[in-house]
Amino acid sequence: MANWIKIIEANEIPLMGSRKVIIGEEEIALFKTKSGYIFAINNICPHKQGKLSEGLVHESVVTCPLHNWDIDLASGEALGNDSGCTNVYETKIEGDFLYLSL
Repeated sequence: MANWIKIIEANEIPLMGSRKVIIGEEEIALFKTKSGYIFAINNICPHKQGKLSEGLVHESVVTCPLHNWDIDLASGEALGNDSGCTNVYETKIEGDFLYLSL
């Protein structure tokens, strides 16, 4: 059974941008794609622990600001020849608010 937590108003995440939230000891990056879809993943890159919330969003991918690894926002998997994974979190919007499932 999902444990949904109310996070922020969805419009506080800019298109093609991100916001960082801390829940307990988890640092989570929220991303909004050009189409308006919102993804939530662990904020730490599996390569050199770069802050993914500081990376560039394109399509449904974020590029880590430290070493340019591309991370798929839906799966948390590194793309191309890179390997590694970061946690992803299910999201939903009710009214104007974004909720995360932890």
